Amino acid sequence: MSRIQLALRVPDLQSSIAFYSKLFDTEPAKLRDGYANFAIADPPLKLVLVQGTPDADTRMDHLGVEVATTEEVHSATTRLQDQGLATDIENDTTCCYALQDKVWVHGPGKEPWEVYVVKADADSMAKQKNSTCCAGPVTEAGPPAPVETGGCCP
Repeated sequence: MSRIQLALRVPDLQSSIAFYSKLFDTEPAKLRDGYANFAIADPPLKLVLVQGTPDADTRMDHLGVEVATTEEVHSATTRLQDQGLATDIENDTTCCYALQDKVWVHGPGKEPWEVYVVKADADSMAKQKNSTCCAGPVTEAGPPAPVETGGCCP
């Protein structure tokens, strides 16, 4: 089963968890330091909440499509490349407390999209060096550059 992912950077993680638990009538599937995700059945949604800065408004971090297998990620990669889209492939990457295979593309508004599979749980939010995962801010010059250090979705 596939589902859409919406990753939000929030100023107050605990208040956001309380709000989204009420909105979707479910508790988080995963809670870690500075991170929560909800596996919502109806509508099928993976909602990711990441602690942002306290003085900033909630903002979209990135979008995604979670799929069930690595083969589905590879199929999506081929399809996207065949459509002429620039892709950034990440295999066996640790991001957001999960080991994942993924492919990234950017929409016309520079919005980052990932098609990914979670292969295993991870003890760290850290991502691999030069990952597109939760890269820096989008600028007028183009999509964000990969973050060199730090965790995924800081």
